Amino acid sequence: MDFVQNFPFFSIILSMFSGIISSILPGKAAKWVNTIVIITIGFLSFILLGYTCVTGTSYTYMMGHFPAPWGNEIRAGVLEAGMALFFCVIMLLSIFGGRKKLMDEVDIEKHNLYYILVNLLLSSLLALVYTNDIFTAYVFVEINTISACGLIMIRQNGRTIEAAVRYMIMSLLGSGLLLMGICMLYDLTGHLLMSNIKETVSRIVASGTYHEPLMMAIAFMSVGLAIKSALFPFHAWLPDAYGYSTVSSAAILSSLVSKGYIFLLIKIIYRVVGFDVFWNSKIIDVLFLFGIMGMIFGSVSAIRENDIRRMIAFSSVAQIGYIYMGIGFGTYAGMEASVFHILSHAATKSLLFIAAIGLTDVSNGSRKFITLTGSGYRNKVAGITFAVGSLSMVGVPLFSGFVSKLLFSQAAILNHVKMLPALICLGISTILNAIYFMKTVIRIYTPIDEKTYEETGCSIVKMKDQKLYTFTCICFIILNIILGTCSQGIVELIQSGLSMFS
Repeated sequence: MDFVQNFPFFSIILSMFSGIISSILPGKAAKWVNTIVIITIGFLSFILLGYTCVTGTSYTYMMGHFPAPWGNEIRAGVLEAGMALFFCVIMLLSIFGGRKKLMDEVDIEKHNLYYILVNLLLSSLLALVYTNDIFTAYVFVEINTISACGLIMIRQNGRTIEAAVRYMIMSLLGSGLLLMGICMLYDLTGHLLMSNIKETVSRIVASGTYHEPLMMAIAFMSVGLAIKSALFPFHAWLPDAYGYSTVSSAAILSSLVSKGYIFLLIKIIYRVVGFDVFWNSKIIDVLFLFGIMGMIFGSVSAIRENDIRRMIAFSSVAQIGYIYMGIGFGTYAGMEASVFHILSHAATKSLLFIAAIGLTDVSNGSRKFITLTGSGYRNKVAGITFAVGSLSMVGVPLFSGFVSKLLFSQAAILNHVKMLPALICLGISTILNAIYFMKTVIRIYTPIDEKTYEETGCSIVKMKDQKLYTFTCICFIILNIILGTCSQGIVELIQSGLSMFS
């Protein structure tokens, strides 16, 4: 075995133990530990990505070198390594973008607790990406849920506590359905390793037995993960959770947590039940229906908002709908579009939350649109960053959102049954995206007179006064442009990774 094959295990253990170490460290030391760990794991993931690209195959790693059913397995390929690298980049930039604001939002004595939660969240995301054991995935789903809930409520005010309670209730409902599905699947197959389950499921389908229990298991797991990833109409917890948590937490939650659950669902589709079995089930049509409904209703809710952060949060409902629409096509092209949109949305949504906090800080802390008038001039970096994110979400060429919508359109054309509703909803959603994002861009670049400026108590922030924030925004913009202009190579990596899934 090559030494590089240990890197997934090292990454998960390193992030978990860094959380334990941070519990005895002061906040400043915990911050540096967190930064070093994320950079290290990102470097390991980059090397692993290169290794899997060169070998052209995925591999399994037995924990403790014990075979099933006693041992546990990790499986890594191009898609897993690439997703782990991408998660590290987004998490690091999200923390950098909100680090200065964290001093105002969280008590100083709780800073080490904040980084403990971030480390545990990263370890759970990595485990969801790499694990080849479905019950291990469930365990880390729960770790992910608890960590995310802690990141929401760490501000300790009424709105965040309420948001955390609503998030926990809905997440536990989703976790319960997921566990029920896993238990039913274990009862049918007698296995927990994904590859072994898939072999047994194939034999069950070929024999024509236990069709209804198998469909119920797939439905429970699919709906459970859909609830946890805030697919419409299970999104009621999302606006408050994203809108009132710390800015770094909002960026991480919106860009990574829900994507971890969706990535696990994709693994279940390919590695547990099999793509053909899932395609032949009616569950795929339900996901498609909820996806296109989320695209419309999420955007309508965003238009009605008068709070910039809640508007961005409702936009996430629409974007998650895009991903489930792609899965609902039941084609390889649709799945490729969904995986690319996971990357595109993660890069863009975290960018928007980071930009929004820069605009509100120069608007006397207000998040209302009327107060944000002219804020793009008062914080030029935040204004440009928000404009770039908005153009990407609308689907303007050169940015990642354009490539996502192009891939979804191509996938829709290849599916004759679902082509018409998909293209209609894509068009409507794009128009609605343009309404609320361009309206906001026009608002932040509408000049205000000096008298109004003095009355509102607004301030001006220069680039030299926010060096780390500026660096973060520039990195996010570059990342978005890379996804938009180098998409062919990225799509080829996704295709290679999905072929290794099978």
